[in-house]
Amino acid sequence: MKNKSIIIVAGLVAVMLAFSCGSNINRGLKSHLWSVRMAESEMIRNPSLWMVDFVKEKKWNYTQGLMGLAFMRLNEATKDERYYEYAKGYADSLIDSEGVIYKYKMENYNIDQVNPGKMMFLLYERTKDPRYEKVIHTLRDQLESQPRIAEGGFWHKKIYPDQMWLDGLYMGAPFYAEYAMKYDRPQDFRDVVNQFLIVAAHTYDPATGLYRHAFDASRQMAWADSVTGQSPHAWGRAMGWFSMAIVDVLDFLPEEQTGRDQLIDILNRMAGKLTGIQDPETGGWYQVLDRSGDEGNYIETSCTAMFAYSIFKGVRMGYIDTKYLATAQKAYQGLIDNFIVTGPDGLVTMKNICGVAGLGGDPYRDGSYEYYIGEIIRDNDPKGVGPFIMASLEYEMISEKGSQSKN
Repeated sequence: MKNKSIIIVAGLVAVMLAFSCGSNINRGLKSHLWSVRMAESEMIRNPSLWMVDFVKEKKWNYTQGLMGLAFMRLNEATKDERYYEYAKGYADSLIDSEGVIYKYKMENYNIDQVNPGKMMFLLYERTKDPRYEKVIHTLRDQLESQPRIAEGGFWHKKIYPDQMWLDGLYMGAPFYAEYAMKYDRPQDFRDVVNQFLIVAAHTYDPATGLYRHAFDASRQMAWADSVTGQSPHAWGRAMGWFSMAIVDVLDFLPEEQTGRDQLIDILNRMAGKLTGIQDPETGGWYQVLDRSGDEGNYIETSCTAMFAYSIFKGVRMGYIDTKYLATAQKAYQGLIDNFIVTGPDGLVTMKNICGVAGLGGDPYRDGSYEYYIGEIIRDNDPKGVGPFIMASLEYEMISEKGSQSKN
């Protein structure tokens, strides 16, 4: 009889918790904050964070790391513990009791796999769980032996020898800089800065003022220009990753660090160029930036959210001129007006996200214009949703600061 009573009480508690959680979600879907509405929608679509990116099994991956970081930042802004627990749940489902990452192989030297390490800093600071710190050190060990091109830039992956992709700067550099700051390794800051300067020098296209997706230092890949080693086009999301990498890495670089001002200059020039090619109708940016407006090209929302985030944060932190705030606001409002759809159930959907794009591999991706515009487009891809949540948080911080200054 006693055991039966315990079961009944436990059942009632579970029902009450489920009702409470459902009530919170329902309130969240009606929030005036787009950061909250999008996050709540994602939690309904994907009850566990490992499920994002349309996967069928758990994986240590950069997209889940991106979303985890977005949810932890949302937790910091709202103090709603559900967002923290959602992110923590992903980490705990992939990290065992000894701090070993599920199916992670350092010998692959895939810089994408460093990205989830960013949220490990936040988890360790809060919990002091040694498993998280072990993961932090494991990922830093990967960078220690990550293959490099002759100039010192990290290869994107072991299977892509001598190649640096703009994407990789977001995946590795902010983590590298945060580790250097928190574990007292000031000698690493110069290396962090050099990663940006090397890739910027080799991907910059003076004819357009944009940065190409990648370059091959060996000039051996079929997609690489035989002289410059550059890939053929400036892909929107690659530049989006690059811009986010700069504003995030600046959080950790000392102000007196040599090369820091060069990163800020790159960010300012990028903001100026993006303002010039911003679509006047939607406020967005095209999938292939150096062919903006051409037949078959389209407004791609992950890069639009990434640029909005980077400019909002750049203005808020004082890195770039406040005149660019209008560019970010136009992009953000354009996303809401044209590409964010609220269904009858209150769930928020983000449209027009490129599913994936890369170079080389099998089947071979040649980096042509036709390749980029032909890749799959889908709703609610985390590579768009995560940056939209973070752009929303930046917008909300700026808006709150503006309201306070008027009072």
